[in-house]
Amino acid sequence: MPMIRETIVTTLSADGVPHIAPFGLIAAPGGWVIAPFYPSTTLANLRAVPFAVANHTDDVRVFAGCLTGRRDWPLLASERVPVPRLAASLAHAEMAVVSVAEDAQRPRFLCRVVHDATHAPFRGHNRAQAAVIEAAILVSRLGLLPREKIERELACLEIAIGKTAGEAEREAWGWLMEAVAATR
Repeated sequence: MPMIRETIVTTLSADGVPHIAPFGLIAAPGGWVIAPFYPSTTLANLRAVPFAVANHTDDVRVFAGCLTGRRDWPLLASERVPVPRLAASLAHAEMAVVSVAEDAQRPRFLCRVVHDATHAPFRGHNRAQAAVIEAAILVSRLGLLPREKIERELACLEIAIGKTAGEAEREAWGWLMEAVAATR
């Protein structure tokens, strides 16, 4: 199984509209693979503007917010690609699509990093931040996974929230739990 790095990916539409989405980038020889499900905004954007930015942030509200309709996060211009980067990123990687492996459900865009930048030190995730990221992944699969599995895993993750969450992690967790409750 390849390594997957959970990050925030920004892409750009043909009309110049940025899109922010949490994504698990798949490590591959020569770069990273972005494998958006069909149909999705990220997929359409990569086809229209074959560039993306991987934004590495410790603000887990961005992960939770993107999945719960809170996509208005400040952006800044990138150095070498037309796609903007997340202002709250500790580091970012600007990427160019070099090939596409077509698939009816989930095409795979192999991206080569054309520029890397670090903006602030990464001090590590606490357990609550990791729990929010895992919960965000579960929320993104509410229609795909059995409800019992989601509820069971969320109950385990909630322990880390109770023990180690700061204000930002509690806010992000609340947004995700609202999304789960809305699907009951």
